[in-house]
Amino acid sequence: MASYKVVWRASAERELRKLPREAITHLVELAATLTNDPFPHGAVKLAGAEHTWRVRSGDYRLIYSVAGGILVVEIVKVEHRREVYR
Repeated sequence: MASYKVVWRASAERELRKLPREAITHLVELAATLTNDPFPHGAVKLAGAEHTWRVRSGDYRLIYSVAGGILVVEIVKVEHRREVYR
């Protein structure tokens, strides 16, 4: 199976830098695992979006979209669970 390329939006990178250091470490590792399996156990497809998924890391959520034709996972948003869906 071919591996996917993970691409971070600039806005997601800015959001990531604002988080606590421990959360950053977990989220970056989680994003790296998406290269082998963009739909890991626990990933949930967001309602109303065709290619958008979310995955949890503690109190934080990683929102990403998958372009299967070109094997790209784009990290769209990273925030605390109470803020991410607003």
